[in-house]
Amino acid sequence: MRLPVVAIPADSREFNGNVWHATPKQYVRAAVEGAGVMAFLVPALERGHDFDSILDRVDGVLVSGSRTNIHPSLYGKVATETDGPYDPARDATSLPLIRRAIDRGIPLLAICRGIQELNVALGGTIASEIQDMPGRSDHRKPDVPELDIAYGIRQVVKVKEGSCLATAIGTGDIEVNSLHRQAIADTAPRLAVEAVAEDGTIEAVSVIDAKAFAVGVQWHPEYWVGSDETSNRLFRAFGDAVRAYAARKTASGVAA
Repeated sequence: MRLPVVAIPADSREFNGNVWHATPKQYVRAAVEGAGVMAFLVPALERGHDFDSILDRVDGVLVSGSRTNIHPSLYGKVATETDGPYDPARDATSLPLIRRAIDRGIPLLAICRGIQELNVALGGTIASEIQDMPGRSDHRKPDVPELDIAYGIRQVVKVKEGSCLATAIGTGDIEVNSLHRQAIADTAPRLAVEAVAEDGTIEAVSVIDAKAFAVGVQWHPEYWVGSDETSNRLFRAFGDAVRAYAARKTASGVAA
């Protein structure tokens, strides 16, 4: 039996004058080793995608984090230089892909920038520089060269009882590695808040009317897959949902 496949929307990055379609290795590794699936990158294009053709060929969608932010014009705000950097090609790829995957009942896991894209795709807004907001903590990534320290598990979030996320990883307080300066402001109407930080920052959501697993987290479970049980559980749950979708697709006779 073939391994199921998940699509990962790529970033558009420039290196030495050339534009590359890229995603951090940690997401691909987590998909393969944590979820037990194969990963295909979807190139970041501002136009030209046929999203149904992409989704016809995969069994899930994994939306990665990124150093870039969603362009504020996509959630009704004026863009400033401090809100950047931006990646319009990533926006034009991820947001429609997220919406169509949800409509089709294809499993979805959205991480960091991904949870923000999920919120914007469904009608929510984003707050910038949350560390400057009254009563909020500093969630930003530590400025250190050692990645294990930068991605260290150091923050407590509370998973809501009875939530979709609780089914996957358990309820109550857990420790995570949440690294961000933006966060959900207005939650999209179709999203349920699944976990919050001690300062009230939304750290996880799920799609209320989803036909399959559709969860977003603000932290980085992909980094510690293999050594952190909470991260392992989340990716196993995603992988299980992807395999279940692939099995249904095969049983229904839909071409892979």
